[in-house]
Amino acid sequence: MQHVILCLFALFFSMGLYFILAAVFHVPTYKATKAVLGIVRKTKKQARNSDVILMELATKLSNVLPIDDYKRRKLTNTLKSAEISLTAEQYISLAFVKAGFVFLCAVPCLLIVPIISPVFIIMSIGIYFSESNRAEKKMKVRREEIEYELPRFVATLTQELQASRDVLSMLESYQKNAGKAFKNELSITIADMRTGNFEGALTRLEARVSSAMLSDIVRGLIGVLRGDDGVTFFRMLSHDMKQLELQRLKKLAMERPPKIRKYSFLLLGCMLLLYMGVMGYQILGTMSGMF
Repeated sequence: MQHVILCLFALFFSMGLYFILAAVFHVPTYKATKAVLGIVRKTKKQARNSDVILMELATKLSNVLPIDDYKRRKLTNTLKSAEISLTAEQYISLAFVKAGFVFLCAVPCLLIVPIISPVFIIMSIGIYFSESNRAEKKMKVRREEIEYELPRFVATLTQELQASRDVLSMLESYQKNAGKAFKNELSITIADMRTGNFEGALTRLEARVSSAMLSDIVRGLIGVLRGDDGVTFFRMLSHDMKQLELQRLKKLAMERPPKIRKYSFLLLGCMLLLYMGVMGYQILGTMSGMF
């Protein structure tokens, strides 16, 4: 009975202390944080309770988490390209918080089942690296989606450069038929070109996508803006990109057989079972006729 009273006292004392400190330091309420998080999210899904709690803890931790300027700038550009609405400090803090919750599960296991505690420690390390690399993985998917249609984009530029030198109109006309990821980047670049310097807008497009293929295209477009012919350059670039596209398609074709092989073995097994079933039926029929 005394242990129950002590546990209840510790619980209510901690809750009271938290509410007092929250009022003193003007910590936003749970409902306010949930509403803001739901507005910030890009998706239509409502913010979950666990996301709100994790975000509150990550925001508090981000105020004391040290990050050097180079890593902050690099991570900020990565988050913008991945369309993640978090600061560099909040992103790293969120990874620490998620891994920390799993790591805390190892503490009671040390008292109850010590042999299981290393599992939670390894899981927490894996969750940290997974969450900290989530933005780079998302950016890599977007970059591959953009690079997939760059050969068609270069072929279009090669054709239009023979009749016009207006880079802005070329980007606007291609934007209508571009893919989702590339269309979004082109819309940002077009708006940037309308309000500022053309070369600066193209350079910022190159920095956002971080693609070697797009860097060659941007270099050619900047050359056109500076008065170069550009047609020969884009013809050679189109030829090189077609070769890269063929190599990529061959690589995809080579990856397909291992995926189909397991279904081929399954089909072969079904055919053998069918053949053995027919043979067994015939053998049983022959034996029953003999007796």
